[in-house]
Amino acid sequence: MEVEFSTIQLPKDADIRIDISIAARLGITAQTAQRKVSKLLLEQVGNLLYGEIPTLVAGERLLWRVPVWLSSPKRGALGQISTIDVDAQTGEILYSQQLLNSLSEQARHFAQPPAPSTVGR
Repeated sequence: MEVEFSTIQLPKDADIRIDISIAARLGITAQTAQRKVSKLLLEQVGNLLYGEIPTLVAGERLLWRVPVWLSSPKRGALGQISTIDVDAQTGEILYSQQLLNSLSEQARHFAQPPAPSTVGR
């Protein structure tokens, strides 16, 4: 399990101690969050995007952060292009149409084969 701190500013060479205690009931598993994101991507963006294994993020909400990967039938998995969060207690997928449009554009850009090299011609 991984806990992510996104807003902590620490001075250089700081001595820190982090004790984490979270009491919450998970409403969905990591695998369920991954499936929910994969289904959303398939239905709303396209069949070449899918959710990978999420990490648990503790913040204002307890979230499953699901990496969004792009694949190609010819080249296989091409890489992670983004993430989508899922509320770990309610199962709500936290996304907007703007995010889905951005994922679609990133996927198109990322999936394009590299231009032929003109070096040495």
